[in-house]
Amino acid sequence: MRLVVTDAGRLTLAHECNTTPEDIASGAGASGGGEVILEDNADIAARSASGSSEIDAVVVCPCSGTTLGKLAAGIGDNLATRSAIVAMKERRKLILVPRETPYATVHLENMAKLSSWDTVILPASPGFYNHPESIEDLVDFVVARILDHLKIKHSLGQRWTGEELK
Repeated sequence: MRLVVTDAGRLTLAHECNTTPEDIASGAGASGGGEVILEDNADIAARSASGSSEIDAVVVCPCSGTTLGKLAAGIGDNLATRSAIVAMKERRKLILVPRETPYATVHLENMAKLSSWDTVILPASPGFYNHPESIEDLVDFVVARILDHLKIKHSLGQRWTGEELK
């Protein structure tokens, strides 16, 4: 797996999660998820920016309104946006997880435009039908939905069976 973190992402990780991209990369690899390669966001010649690389999917999480706008306009000015645009041009799965709320009309228009190009728009909006008891439960809900779209098996949360209300 390859990990690209923008400058804004690095700040957000420090402020909201008290962690670094390096900690995430080393922790994800150590947890049995396989090797995680942290790529430099300034390196638009990195492997994940190549259409010939064997990359199945790109997830932008979280996806800022600025990144939404860049992608809707076809701007690939860093590795994160370039990788997403390459995913679109190669018809790879692209999942964007917008985090801002409420959405401005321009964000909604950009999401609609990207969705019409087969991009999955998956807002970080957790469900509450499983009665979450912690922030971790809420985060796991969103992560589980991302993993489902990537067709990666997981045991995060409970799946709705239809029997819950009977």
